[in-house]
Amino acid sequence: MAATKSAYQRWDIHQRLQHIGVFSSFTLCAITGLSIKFNHAPWARSIVDFFGGFETMFKWHLFGGLILTLACIYHLVWMAVKTWKGELGWAVMPTLKDFTDLADHLKYQLGLSEQPARFDRYSYKEKFDYWAVFWGMFIIGGSGFVMWFPEWGASFLPRWLIDCWRVGHSDEAVLAVLVIFTWHFYNVHFNPDFFPGNTLWFSGLMDEQVMEHEHPLELERIRQEVNRHGSI
Repeated sequence: MAATKSAYQRWDIHQRLQHIGVFSSFTLCAITGLSIKFNHAPWARSIVDFFGGFETMFKWHLFGGLILTLACIYHLVWMAVKTWKGELGWAVMPTLKDFTDLADHLKYQLGLSEQPARFDRYSYKEKFDYWAVFWGMFIIGGSGFVMWFPEWGASFLPRWLIDCWRVGHSDEAVLAVLVIFTWHFYNVHFNPDFFPGNTLWFSGLMDEQVMEHEHPLELERIRQEVNRHGSI
């Protein structure tokens, strides 16, 4: 991890591009998709008019879904390359410590402990955000392609499963929007420690003071490496 006197690089250019691709395409899919689901609402009709009609908006929805899929494939390829080079660790994998961190965090928030949870490279909240994308892409992405190419889907899937996926595509998307714009946005942007916004997604850097608060165990390890080798 590269470091300066006051900031540490947590994301490289590939991770930043992947995140930009995911959040921009997800936002487009959310705006157009919710307008399709709630098409009788006045606000939905306004969005349809903004896009120049329902058919045009639907094409933008498909375009957003395609970009979202490509961004996820980009991430999987990047992970495969990093793993092949031996540069990707297992820090993002869930462990028993995540459950103890959750318990410690709840006790601290409820005033039952004076010691907050001490997170390593990724907290349980960040791991939840990360792995939720895989589940969401399986449900939303898989069902989306089946509905986009119905003849292809019907060639190997029973009708009842296609109907279930159609409902799942819509309802899972609503759940994803709620999670992103409440849980995720609060944790990384609206939280008083980051407000009015966390710039990590753009710069790839995290301030040392923020590191001490959010990832103290990782920062301790980095400082130990600096003391041993003189630089990172």
